[in-house]
Amino acid sequence: MLTSVDNDLIRVLADPLRLRIVTLLARETLCTTHLVQETGARQTNLSNHLKVLREAGVVDTEPCGRFTYYRLRPEVIETLAGRFADLAATARANADTKRACP
Repeated sequence: MLTSVDNDLIRVLADPLRLRIVTLLARETLCTTHLVQETGARQTNLSNHLKVLREAGVVDTEPCGRFTYYRLRPEVIETLAGRFADLAATARANADTKRACP
């Protein structure tokens, strides 16, 4: 069953730009400058989205000189994917279960 934490994470990942950021970070650790180049988003907008991802625990940061690098936390995505897999398995197992109408 999906929890309120899962629902919050789903909302975080539902934004198209944040999903794009997560997709890019799945391939490699990137700094804000790289993410601006890859997404075409303004730096301030991108920073706001990265803050949301960081606060949700989806990404970790690594300071490197005057830059901050962002790394995806795959275990967070795996946990959410596992919850969806469990939900799908429950639906398959109960496909023929039907509650009678009153």
